[in-house]
Amino acid sequence: MRRADRLFLIIHALQGRRTALPARRLADTLGVSLRTVYRDVSDLQTSGVAIEGEAGVGYLLRKGSDIPPLMFTAEELEALVVGTRFVRAFAGEKLAMGAQAAMLKIDAVLPVELRERAARSRVFVPQRWYEARSGVVDALHEAIGARRVLKVEYRDASDATSTREIEPLCLACWGRVWTLGAWCRMRQGFRNFRPDRMQFIATGETFVETSERGLEAYLAHAGVPRQMVE
Repeated sequence: MRRADRLFLIIHALQGRRTALPARRLADTLGVSLRTVYRDVSDLQTSGVAIEGEAGVGYLLRKGSDIPPLMFTAEELEALVVGTRFVRAFAGEKLAMGAQAAMLKIDAVLPVELRERAARSRVFVPQRWYEARSGVVDALHEAIGARRVLKVEYRDASDATSTREIEPLCLACWGRVWTLGAWCRMRQGFRNFRPDRMQFIATGETFVETSERGLEAYLAHAGVPRQMVE
């Protein structure tokens, strides 16, 4: 995370609070050390941000520095909290950090009663499984975004193996199974691959999505209306 983003998140985390926010909670949320939090807060104070408090006690933004709360209903807020829990459990480290940062911003400007209600949500999500823990989802997500051609060693349901080059287009989660939607150059058609059955490396080549071989064509081939995945 860039330092500028971290400082922005610290300010948002302090806005709207009535009680001091411990430095340890900030460190855990931002994924940095306590020393980094102390240094960042000190730098913000030096530059004129009205932060009160100290290490070991916690921090508050001086009264009058708040921004108006977001207009969420209790049900909307709980949906965001539960959605964040799912992302943190299943979607890899990169999206998990993004979801956590987004909720930190939302939490910072909520009225106390809504914040407390969100914290009481009893919809829980199990711990992250293989793909999320091993970084597979992150690696495939990055390859999709960068349109990198992947060389894949794939093992199918009957344990037959094959080597292919694929153009990755999208990821989908089906309960406890992820699938990667891609254009398979060997088969000259769209295929779905399970990440837990594949070993892959980037070839160094990138591809260009076309109307015949891009995401829209893949969704049409799979019989999935575009609005169902938005």
